[in-house]
Amino acid sequence: MPTTRARLGRRPSSSSYSSTITTIVFVSLCVLGVWLLTSTSVVPPKSTTRTSTTDSTPSTTSSFTSTIMNAHKTISNTVKPTPVFKDSQGDLPDDALKTGDTNRLQDTREIDKLQTDVSSDITKDSGGGGDALNVNVDQSLQGNENVKPEEEKKNVNPVVAENAQGLHGTESADEQEKQKQLETQTSEESSITHKQEAEQITAGTGKTTTGKEKAEEDVSLDSGNDAHGVATDNTKNILSDHEQQKRLEQHQQQEDDQMQQKQKPEEHTQGVTSKDQIKHEEAPLVKDIKIQNDHKAPVNLTNNTPVLKNENHKTEIIVPKESKESKKAWSTQADQSVNQKERRTVGKNNQDSSIPEQNWQLCKVEALADYIPCLDNEDAIKKLKTTKHYEHRERHCPQEPPTCLVPLPQGYKTPIEWPKSRDKIWYHNVPHTLLAEVKGHQNWVKVSGEFLTFPGGGTQFIHGALHYLDFVQEAVPEIAWGKRTRTVLDVGCGVASFGGYLFERDVLAMSFAPKDEHEAQVQFALERGIPAISAVMGTQRLPFPSGVFDLVHCARCRVPWHEEGGALLLELNRVLRPGGYFAWSATPVYQTLEEDVEIWKEMSSLTVAMCWELITIKKDKLNSAGVAIYHKSDTNECYEQRKQNKPPMCKQDDDPNAAWYVPFNSCMHRVPSKETERGYQWPVEWPERLQTPPYWLNRSQVGIYGKPAPDDFAADLEHWKRLVSKVYMKGLGISWSNVRNAMDMRAVYGGFAAALRDLKMWVVNVVNVNAPDTLPIIYERGLFGIYHDWCESFSTYPRTYDLLHADHLFSQLKKRCKIVAVMAEVDRIVRPGGKLIVRDDSATTKEVENLLKSLHWEIRKTISQNQVGILSAQKTFWRPNATAAPT
Repeated sequence: MPTTRARLGRRPSSSSYSSTITTIVFVSLCVLGVWLLTSTSVVPPKSTTRTSTTDSTPSTTSSFTSTIMNAHKTISNTVKPTPVFKDSQGDLPDDALKTGDTNRLQDTREIDKLQTDVSSDITKDSGGGGDALNVNVDQSLQGNENVKPEEEKKNVNPVVAENAQGLHGTESADEQEKQKQLETQTSEESSITHKQEAEQITAGTGKTTTGKEKAEEDVSLDSGNDAHGVATDNTKNILSDHEQQKRLEQHQQQEDDQMQQKQKPEEHTQGVTSKDQIKHEEAPLVKDIKIQNDHKAPVNLTNNTPVLKNENHKTEIIVPKESKESKKAWSTQADQSVNQKERRTVGKNNQDSSIPEQNWQLCKVEALADYIPCLDNEDAIKKLKTTKHYEHRERHCPQEPPTCLVPLPQGYKTPIEWPKSRDKIWYHNVPHTLLAEVKGHQNWVKVSGEFLTFPGGGTQFIHGALHYLDFVQEAVPEIAWGKRTRTVLDVGCGVASFGGYLFERDVLAMSFAPKDEHEAQVQFALERGIPAISAVMGTQRLPFPSGVFDLVHCARCRVPWHEEGGALLLELNRVLRPGGYFAWSATPVYQTLEEDVEIWKEMSSLTVAMCWELITIKKDKLNSAGVAIYHKSDTNECYEQRKQNKPPMCKQDDDPNAAWYVPFNSCMHRVPSKETERGYQWPVEWPERLQTPPYWLNRSQVGIYGKPAPDDFAADLEHWKRLVSKVYMKGLGISWSNVRNAMDMRAVYGGFAAALRDLKMWVVNVVNVNAPDTLPIIYERGLFGIYHDWCESFSTYPRTYDLLHADHLFSQLKKRCKIVAVMAEVDRIVRPGGKLIVRDDSATTKEVENLLKSLHWEIRKTISQNQVGILSAQKTFWRPNATAAPT
């Protein structure tokens, strides 16, 4: 006992005390170093070597240090590596670049694979419950770059922390228990954070919008790569403007650093980041978006490099370009119509690259509020040598397109919406009563107070168009409205009640009538919400391709079919599809007056010679009328068996599709006889034909955008579905319920119209005469359209369209005509309150925007990025010297 007391009371020597303190401090430092290595660096999964470091550790502790390093090596091989986090400036942490730590950044591809695997786990289990590692990656993807030291401690993998604790021989059991509780709490908090973030990713929302921001919420233009090669993303960018700017600055700084590295001689120093590592740091923003949304990252098609998303507008837009091969493979109306009048081409002086302030004036013309420049050219009409064949009702455009504005009728109001507009319109919008006086007893139109009403009748169907439609189908059940028969041409349409009620049978009718003594009949039709154009069967072909209409209709259309060798009926034969029907309801069909009998005999002889088969003559007792229905031959057998070549067959060099200012040629074209030719077989039934590539589009033909034609067609449809649903419907400030009459000013395959099919509206597809002739494809899919040159006025009345859509149109027109004149035409045909959507290069979009502002249009939305812009604008009631809007 004394000995023990003496031993316990003995004061230790100074050398023993110093050794003990040194050992404790060194062990603490080693443990701290191990903890830092395992919590803040990426340990390569397959790394088996360590870069040696120099230190001043006493030799007496070398064996202990070796033990610690072996323990760390064991941990490295059993724990998943944690990704490197960037600091607030987007750079790697300083300790990641210290001597001896370059191995933490090696093998970029393995790190990429790791991030993809981890994110895949997040995607599969978006409901939460992920571990701390998954949460860390998720935070990195969302741009949470500012990782604080406290957060770094939380991010320690539990396995690493537990092994590290095992090296602390001096920690108590209580301290270990507290540490475990802290880790459990951290894991639970991380799981909650992970679940919330995963839900945000799934919902595609990266930030909360309120008030006006929510009402005008931006959406991306598309997802994936569209048919035009437009690389887009359909989710909102979840980075803030400040964080996005930091990333862009970092991206630029890294490019500068990379250029400096290329200029320096190669040095194998451990503190310099390799080129592969630089590339790895350039990619995360785009790559992370790819992981979150399971879509391909946006790619710039010019150099196949990722394209960063614009936070202000959240859009990805690249100018769609037509392939050079397609320009060789597709003909245009300008090429086909070799006999057309010379088109005006405007030089550089007319390209309006710098548009001055416009001094708009009202048009001083006799037609006033009903002015149609190409149909009201009094100077040109006076110079005509004859008007026998209605030459004065044909197009005669001014040499210089007008840049004046058409006035509004006094008392003009916002049009009544469809379907009420089919039955009545505001009188002051189309203040003409002559037709009501002449045709009121036939239920065309009547005046009723401040309205013009339309009972739905016509000369041949006084008791309503619906009964008449049923009557026609009962006569020939094979017509099958809305299935076999989808596209109809109504000749001499009057107020277009026939076409208006065909909508109830899911049929599109292109109605037309001249601007003649039946004043404003086409204007009535368009005001009602029924498609129609002002045109006449005079001396020139109609502006449609050959063989595109399933049925042609004429009800007392006042066209002398039997005269001059049947020239006008031969034009109907050109546009009628092989196997299609001609429904003729006129007095010669059912009356026995001498004139009617004579006309019937001549029509009978003519139709037999044309190989048209008379299917039936049926009388309608309710309307005291009748209809004769003819069937066009779908083979050449009849033509070859005719005893006389009257009407003659067309020469082989006569292109049936040439239709722009082409005179009539009184002949018949042969029916296609090859299975690969258009017109050889009937299209599939509606509505399947809308999404079915035409059978005559072969894969050896290059599509407009460079893919095989059938693939081009299908991709274009998907492109417009996405663009319309994600941008046009939600992001342009347009109330689509108010849109009835629409026009695609530069249609290709008709994808824009197809994407709007489910809405209660119609779209006339305009194929420009100098563009690839795709109008037959549009008709083949059950849509309709027309040829036109926008350097001239369109054949419609003023204020007849609710919406115009111009996709990369104006940039092309600037090369040939004055953009100011085109904008004056746009202003003419759009109703007050109507809309314009422009999608073009940014410079052109800005020019259009400036002109619209000078016209006092309201700019609803503008988006511009990557030299491409989208513009949405609405026309107001403003007129020069008449700025007061009506009540």
